[in-house]
Amino acid sequence: MKKIFGLLILVALMVSCGSKKRVFESQPTSTQKTTSDRALNVDKDKSALVKKSSSKSAIKSSNEKPTFTSPVEAYIWEYAGVAQEEMKLYGIPASIKMAQGILESGSANGNLASRSNNHFGIKCSDWEGERVYHDDDELQECFRKYVDPKYSYRDHSLFLYERSRYAFLFDYEITDYKAWARGLRRAGYATDKKYPDKLISLIERYKLYELDQEVVDGTPPTYFPKPDNRVNYESQTYVVQKGDTLYKVATKYNLTVEELKKINGLRSDNLSIGQELILKIKN
Repeated sequence: MKKIFGLLILVALMVSCGSKKRVFESQPTSTQKTTSDRALNVDKDKSALVKKSSSKSAIKSSNEKPTFTSPVEAYIWEYAGVAQEEMKLYGIPASIKMAQGILESGSANGNLASRSNNHFGIKCSDWEGERVYHDDDELQECFRKYVDPKYSYRDHSLFLYERSRYAFLFDYEITDYKAWARGLRRAGYATDKKYPDKLISLIERYKLYELDQEVVDGTPPTYFPKPDNRVNYESQTYVVQKGDTLYKVATKYNLTVEELKKINGLRSDNLSIGQELILKIKN
């Protein structure tokens, strides 16, 4: 009996120790618990970083150039501010200038515009700057070439403003884009009989007349991006006086002769009295 009783006690003790061992192993040590908490915190930090990064990406994308459904809309966004500034300086409706730029340059994608930055199809005439040759009414006609499209906008303003055959246009109301469109054809700007209709169609389809209204009375356009999303164009010009030379003018305005020639597309150092020189253009 003593042997049997002793064996029962021994078995009981072994069962008791095994049970305690299993319970003990199911509980994490303090070190294990700390490690687990740290892992959980790292996961939370990673999640927060991802959210923060996504937020930054959203902010960045909202400030990027908009996505447009057509080349025409992209062109308007790029040059509307330039056209409005020219309207303020020379009294040519921004709607007309934009419509002509779209039509003549193929929204900046035409062959002539791509090769010369000439957005208005202005031919050489008395031009002394760089030039390209392009088939138009006749084969290989001479067209003006510009360093930047914005120079062609200014030259277009001067082209209309300084030539007597376009003088009657400035008697029209500055918001009367239909009269301007028909007047350009009558003055001989284009040989296409449908030229006025094409301009008017573009102006009305894309609400370009809203650009004119913004300049006249400050009414913000409903169709276009805000003005600060468009090109901010500033310029400074100088009218050549008797005794002026390129060196004299360049020195006076802290430019080199080469810079002044490049800005104006000049091929020679010759100047004429009354000639207008562009001194500065800011993007």
